[in-house]
Amino acid sequence: MEQLTGALPVRKELNILLVDDDDGDAKAVRRAFRKASIANHLTRAVDGIDALGILRGTGGKTRLAPPYVVLADINMPRMNGIDLVAELRSDPALHNTVVFFLTTSKDQKDITAAYDLNAAGYIAKETAGRDFLQLVSMMDRYWRIIELPVTDT
Repeated sequence: MEQLTGALPVRKELNILLVDDDDGDAKAVRRAFRKASIANHLTRAVDGIDALGILRGTGGKTRLAPPYVVLADINMPRMNGIDLVAELRSDPALHNTVVFFLTTSKDQKDITAAYDLNAAGYIAKETAGRDFLQLVSMMDRYWRIIELPVTDT
């Protein structure tokens, strides 16, 4: 009989970085999390540059502690979600960040670009609509069963 090795470490609470410039959408996400009784810490960035500052702990931002998942909009000022994830993939410290796109864009170019950057999922806000609570619950179940790499930082 084969011995099991490499026991799974104790799981830390998953942090969520919401990257969205729209205050109404950010409030809707927070409201859906509360309704779904999702207690994970949620941090908001208003665009890609703000998100990079939080993930790297630069620009006067407190670095977000791993493990975390990023929920990114695409259409934002200064740095959009596609450019943000391209930057994450080129950064050795952040290249394996799990990213879901949560956006109003249904443009096939955006969908293709998202999956070319190894997005974990692409969700149209319009599609989520009244079923947004179900969407948030599905994501909660997803990150409760997945294993993320353990980092020392």
